[in-house]
Amino acid sequence: MTLPCHLVTESWQTLEDPVTYGLFPNLLAQPSYRCYTMAMESTREIRENALEIKFEVDVDTAEKIRTRARALFEADPFASGPHADEYLSSTLYFDTADYKVYRRKASYRRAKHRVRRYGTADLVFLERKLRTPDLVSKRRTTVRCNDLPLLSAATLDPSWEGRWFHERLILRQLRVVSQVSYRRTARIGMSDYGPFRLTVDEDLRGVAVDGAEFHPAGGVLLTERAIVEMKFRAAMPAVLKQIVEEFALHPSRVSKYRLGIEGVRPDVIAGIAARKAARKLPHA
Repeated sequence: MTLPCHLVTESWQTLEDPVTYGLFPNLLAQPSYRCYTMAMESTREIRENALEIKFEVDVDTAEKIRTRARALFEADPFASGPHADEYLSSTLYFDTADYKVYRRKASYRRAKHRVRRYGTADLVFLERKLRTPDLVSKRRTTVRCNDLPLLSAATLDPSWEGRWFHERLILRQLRVVSQVSYRRTARIGMSDYGPFRLTVDEDLRGVAVDGAEFHPAGGVLLTERAIVEMKFRAAMPAVLKQIVEEFALHPSRVSKYRLGIEGVRPDVIAGIAARKAARKLPHA
């Protein structure tokens, strides 16, 4: 059975957008994110701001952190599985023909454009993630999977909720280059500054993709390690600091997008390396 749902938001909503977690209870018997079949009238755009820190850990440490997080924090209300905190996430990433996003060229180094899907839901999220030294901000809009071909059109549809995203793709000459899927464990909590979230991502898999459509999860294993992410407002909660200290975690600049390109498009990586080497050669 598939249940109707309303718009889902992340737990670090801005104060101007007060929708929060807890719209319905965890559904232990449901496959991950099967409930995301929202009615179109609930579609709307949201904007988020958060501080984000990532850590790369081995699988044994990931399991210990997951166990500790399950003892300390609440489960993600929109997840499922034995502990009601797991789901599968798949993301389509965009880049230019010469991979300016991957190469971190000029303004392309700060922004990523992507489409995210949970499980096999027909609802997807169009996202622009903008990173500054102190803050990660996200603009996202929900649309149907069936709408994704609109992203390949040469002209904009003024009535479509995803117009702003499509317009950015055209202006920045972006197109789909890869899909990255992974299993996520998500736990949430509350601090004096607002909600926070801890996630553990494992089994990262990549596929080379050339169009705005999702493929079955699988493909190249991108890393043997897990990625732990902590997202919060203003200041890191003391309980997250305790986890960092207990497991001797060190921040990492790991990027799922970059792991994906390095895993599924070796020709791109080879070409970039060759151009760098050519620039270093002395002129005749």
